[in-house]
Amino acid sequence: MLVGYARVSTQDQNPALQLDALKAAGCEKVFTDKASGAQRDRPELVAALSYMRSGDSLVVWKLDRLARSLPQLIETVATLEAQGIGFRSLTEAIDTTTAGGKLVFHVFGALAEFERSVIRERTRAGLKAARDRGRKGGRPPALSAADLAVAKALLRDPAITVDEVAGRLKVSPATLYRHLPGGRGGIGVQGETNAQEDHLD
Repeated sequence: MLVGYARVSTQDQNPALQLDALKAAGCEKVFTDKASGAQRDRPELVAALSYMRSGDSLVVWKLDRLARSLPQLIETVATLEAQGIGFRSLTEAIDTTTAGGKLVFHVFGALAEFERSVIRERTRAGLKAARDRGRKGGRPPALSAADLAVAKALLRDPAITVDEVAGRLKVSPATLYRHLPGGRGGIGVQGETNAQEDHLD
């Protein structure tokens, strides 16, 4: 059984062209979504997949009606294949129930893996370059060494609370404690004047 799937991006777009093409191709039932291709939540596509059985084929007018990226397309077609469901795209003349169609998607899969490998290599190269320049990957620290020195100096005065120091450095008290394990005790100061600080210590 051929089951059609159509998608338009906005409420204003008319799916008539897609619906006519799908019916002309012999689709006995057609599901239509009105949603961006980037959205994962497409209820009519989910309904179509639930409706279909092994041996059926999902038919679309163009590949971009099913997915907006190569990885997303490969993932969706792989899901269909795992359920014994074929896939056809009318405009690109792709049919995974044929040897030629399967070959096309094997090539697509290889290209997607190549793209992922390139991204991984670029990420590793970027991190290495950052380390070579004396930096580590990820978010920069909220407090510099100079900030920590100021914080420690201020906290040696029992009259100054952690909240006041954090406010002066424009960070949260939790961030300050994260950079000063042990709180006041960690810098050799005994006692707290703030009940909240006692709790955090």
